[in-house]
Amino acid sequence: MTGATREYDDRSLASTLDVDDPSSPGQPLEAIVVRYQDGPDRCTITPKDCSDAERLTTWLSADLDLLVDVTDAR
Repeated sequence: MTGATREYDDRSLASTLDVDDPSSPGQPLEAIVVRYQDGPDRCTITPKDCSDAERLTTWLSADLDLLVDVTDAR
């Protein structure tokens, strides 16, 4: 990919959010937000306790402005 680089704010690259909900069945998740200066911020959700190798194929990313709080969607 030529010319596809984007600048991001590396201070928030490590910004993570644990989305553990004891009332929700399933595996605990971690949300990682990358804030870009020249485009929409991105949120990547991955299982909290997976290995680095598993993390390469077990993730979901979306523009942060497209996500809604689950309580607002019910």
